[in-house]
Amino acid sequence: MYTTVNEDGVLNNYATEPKVYYAEYPAIWEQRKYLIQGVFATLIVTTLVLVGFSVS
Repeated sequence: MYTTVNEDGVLNNYATEPKVYYAEYPAIWEQRKYLIQGVFATLIVTTLVLVGFSVS
């Protein structure tokens, strides 16, 4: 942990910063997985909205 002391003797503790890295473009199988997740999420939301309209 990185610690500094100011002129009044007060300690300031700083968390260690994580190493920065660039994100990589998703592979084709990851893109397909995201597409399938999006389709299921859309179906769930559409179903919930239709059930909400039918109940009210």
